[in-house]
Amino acid sequence: MKAIKIKGLSFKYVTSSRWALKNINLEVDEGEFVLITGPSGCGKTTLCRCINGLIPHFYEGEYKGEVVLFEEIKVHEHEPYELADKVGMVFQDPESQLFMTTVEREIAFGLENLGLDREEMKNRVEWVLGLLGIEHLRDKAPYELSGGEQQKVAIAAVIAMRPRILVLDEPTANLDPMSALDVINTLCRLRKEMRITVVIVEHRLDMLAPLVDRIIVMDKGSIIISGNPREVFSKEVSRLERIGVEVPKVCLAYKELISATKSEVPLTPDEFVKVILHAKKGCNRSKGSLV
Repeated sequence: MKAIKIKGLSFKYVTSSRWALKNINLEVDEGEFVLITGPSGCGKTTLCRCINGLIPHFYEGEYKGEVVLFEEIKVHEHEPYELADKVGMVFQDPESQLFMTTVEREIAFGLENLGLDREEMKNRVEWVLGLLGIEHLRDKAPYELSGGEQQKVAIAAVIAMRPRILVLDEPTANLDPMSALDVINTLCRLRKEMRITVVIVEHRLDMLAPLVDRIIVMDKGSIIISGNPREVFSKEVSRLERIGVEVPKVCLAYKELISATKSEVPLTPDEFVKVILHAKKGCNRSKGSLV
């Protein structure tokens, strides 16, 4: 089943003279892990807002085309709160989502808005605290937490509503590398355990490239590249560099070695070491044949 189907989607904010999105056509399978990247201002955040209904219901502008969830739910026909159990969104700055006095109350807030009974709310809060390993943060105020902890709480508050799609807009942008890796590993575990569809906007491709099923690259409001990571980083490196996308360092180094090996493009340092060793063996054999 298609979790997301976008057809002919274009959007222009009421305050702008240019189209933020231009004729976007995209399908995401249920359970797929998709990374969206591209230079600043290319339309990534706008696309996320269209998936969870903030556009056209909250942000005004000219809207064309449609976004359909699970083959039948047309996003423009439903308010965002009506879609809470279908698609949840986590923003770049967790502080913009956290406003209750404790972590426990933060997680319960969305459940109250869904109209769940007290026992079900209690069960879900306990479940998601354990799922993300943040039971020890239960009674703390969000402002007392580190950036990584705040982002986990923001994710927990969304996951508690049990959406089938999780959309994240640069969730590691304000985090140090270790906190960012912790958040990404948490997402991978959630995806595996809950079998949810994950759409993430990120610039940190080094961390995510080995984990995602597909990479979508946007530029000037359009999708210009879509494919699995190895395809994208073996065929499109020059194009990505030209528009300002930060290509994983192992892929750039591979580009320099490609003449010495037929190996597929590496996505992790361990894979890169294997490519180097393979290339080294090839060079040694060549030298041997000349003796």
